Amino acid sequence: MTAVPLRIFLDPRPIILVAGVLLVMLGTAMLVPLLVDFAADNRDWEAFAVSALVTTASGSLMFLTTRGGGRSLTTRQAFVMTVVVWVTLSAFGALPIYLSGLVPTYTDAFFESISGLTTTGATVMSGLDTMPPGILLWRGILQWLGGLGIIVMAVSVLPMLQIGGMQLFKVEAFETSEKILPRATQISGFITLIFLNITALCLMCYLLAGMNLLDATVHAMTTVATGGFSTHDASLGYFENVSVDAIATVFMIIGSLPFLLYVQALQGQFRPLFRDGQVRTFLLLLGGVILFAWIIEETSGIRAGTDALRFAVVNVTSILTGTGYATTNYDGWGPVAVGFFFFIMFIGGCAGSTSCGIKIFRFQVLFQNVRQHLASILYPNGIFTQRFNGRPISEDVTSAVMSFFFLYMLTFAISAMALSFAGLDPITALSGAGSAISNVGPGLGAIIGPAGNYQPLGDLPKWILAVTMLVGRLELFTVLVLLSPRFWRM
Repeated sequence: MTAVPLRIFLDPRPIILVAGVLLVMLGTAMLVPLLVDFAADNRDWEAFAVSALVTTASGSLMFLTTRGGGRSLTTRQAFVMTVVVWVTLSAFGALPIYLSGLVPTYTDAFFESISGLTTTGATVMSGLDTMPPGILLWRGILQWLGGLGIIVMAVSVLPMLQIGGMQLFKVEAFETSEKILPRATQISGFITLIFLNITALCLMCYLLAGMNLLDATVHAMTTVATGGFSTHDASLGYFENVSVDAIATVFMIIGSLPFLLYVQALQGQFRPLFRDGQVRTFLLLLGGVILFAWIIEETSGIRAGTDALRFAVVNVTSILTGTGYATTNYDGWGPVAVGFFFFIMFIGGCAGSTSCGIKIFRFQVLFQNVRQHLASILYPNGIFTQRFNGRPISEDVTSAVMSFFFLYMLTFAISAMALSFAGLDPITALSGAGSAISNVGPGLGAIIGPAGNYQPLGDLPKWILAVTMLVGRLELFTVLVLLSPRFWRM
């Protein structure tokens, strides 16, 4: 018999190498809350010590066993790497939360961890006001690291993989698709510097507004990352401070704008930041939905005047950007408000930011496509070109965006049905699925609304939501393409 040669479908070494390096970084980051709890004489430092040891050792082993082999990263490997890295970091990031004993099961710990790294902000933890400082800081660190990782992925990986029209944002200095790892390394340096400086500025502003050091640090990390984890059960509403609300609003908006424009600004090119069509559309939309929420408050008799405007600004900005902070139980504003907040949670911010949701540019491409079709009907012999920021939009971008819209809604529907079959009521299932795929955090209703959390849900709904968070954060195709048998036969 003739021996059939073994075919290697995908070299896992570059994937394991990257995951190993990032695990070492995650394990090192655990030392910060360890020191905080140790200084506070809290026994939770032991949970961080064990977790840091296990995480760092695992990452080092993965790195040492794969270094020197397969350094180039192909497009197929990049798909697998993106999913593997997020799942692996979430699994190890859950260790301190689980070992601390503050959640009853590893399911809860994993849910909290993946919610942090995907910057969703959905939480199963209550009693935050009396929780050890190390755990509160760790939740903030998870969201900060997740926000930074999302930006790097959005500007260096997703455009090369042509995910959902992201090829519009391909960095022209890097034309090939075989060397994603070196490209990400180059870009991430600038982005990390900007991200650090914006976070430090936000931290100083919160301190000046009267927050203590722990509150200011955690909220600075989760605001810039548009994550929404707080140090208090009442979220931003705990502070009842106009200055805090204003600072949070400004930095949520900053976190929702394209970070590549900040890189250009560092290089002296400020004009693109003010002329970018996506930025202008986002700001105009934000102003419009804030005005609408203000009108809802006024006409419903909830609040009036500048007080109503203040609550409208911070809560609408929080939901639209996918941050998930709350200063009031807005689903008590009436049925119109419930439908309004449910709708805007899907929109999101700009591509290349820490924000989530469908993204503004996809709505712009959709509008251009509809306008072109209408113009073609009215003027059959005319030639019409779709444009984004003054550049023609290629057919493959339009097709990718249309496919994304369809798949986004389909995934949302499947997640909502799965949650319904798992025993959740309709409002919890629908808003939970919408919040998870859009990475917003709070849902609607008595259980998971802005005044509640996800702890009362069973293990099955939590795993469904965890998967939905991951799929939504990684722009759907990155995860779902791995389910195709054809992908593995390539």
